[in-house]
Amino acid sequence: MRVPSRSPRSQPSPSVPYAAPARRRAPSRPPHLAAAAEPDLDAYRDAVADLLVEVNALAGAGSAKARQVLIDQRLREPAIAAVLDATAQGLVGARETLLLEMARYRPNARSSAIDLTALVRIYLLSRIDVMWWRDAATFRTDADVHHSPELVDLEWLRRRSLLRFRYTEQPRTIVGRGVRALRRRVLPDATPRTAGLLFRRARREVVALLNDVGREFAAAAPAGTGPLWVTSLVRSAEHQYRLRRLGYAAMVPSGHCLGWAVDVEMAWYRRFGARDALAELLLNRQRAGEINVVDEGQAWHVCLAPAATLRLRRAYEAEMGS
Repeated sequence: MRVPSRSPRSQPSPSVPYAAPARRRAPSRPPHLAAAAEPDLDAYRDAVADLLVEVNALAGAGSAKARQVLIDQRLREPAIAAVLDATAQGLVGARETLLLEMARYRPNARSSAIDLTALVRIYLLSRIDVMWWRDAATFRTDADVHHSPELVDLEWLRRRSLLRFRYTEQPRTIVGRGVRALRRRVLPDATPRTAGLLFRRARREVVALLNDVGREFAAAAPAGTGPLWVTSLVRSAEHQYRLRRLGYAAMVPSGHCLGWAVDVEMAWYRRFGARDALAELLLNRQRAGEINVVDEGQAWHVCLAPAATLRLRRAYEAEMGS
């Protein structure tokens, strides 16, 4: 199992255009992803890295027209077009969405897209996720996430010491938020600075992946390093739109809303001298074709590849006994 880019809460949405019927089980091997037809992802990532250099050079406020011309040209290059055309939106839809995201972009402290170049990187590299899982069903609402039989309760597993990673939940009350704020003031670096999970649920295959990475990281990191931390797991499309309204770089469609993507804390591990070790573990898994990774700064976005799901489902059943 094994790159990020080489480069540098409210009412339900009335309509989620990219959503498939809720609760439809995703095929373990999507039929459109036959090995012979799959785009060259190394070439795609290289082409995206080259594009980002040019986008960065045109980052000025007066370069909007030049950026649009650049995007029009570069997205039609074979290495990039092959991936975008294999998504449900297709090349044209992906282009229009990216241009709209760029036009609407405003930097803010909540967003992992610290600048326009980061926004383009996050969007384009996350398209690998939606290409892989374009036939998967979206969790449209919070209720879909809470009641889906495809997801397991992490707290049940944690209490039985069956998890090799950590997480925290979002405080649900004023008292809870106060306790969280006090703890951060008294012990500011004891845990990563994260809002926490709204949903403590995950696919079995994702649990197996995180347990594997957690074990490898514990063995590779310096003594005294904190355990693997997960800052985001499955999200509903409803919640994804909440995050967008709050200013987060929450892309749509998203692997999070399909249950196949997670965010893993990275920045916190610098204090242990362990960030590079975790990065290498994740990059190795990407090179092996098991995950897609997107560097989002404080956290890295990780999406499981369809080719790895069967082995990880078996690993979960062997480890958990079900």
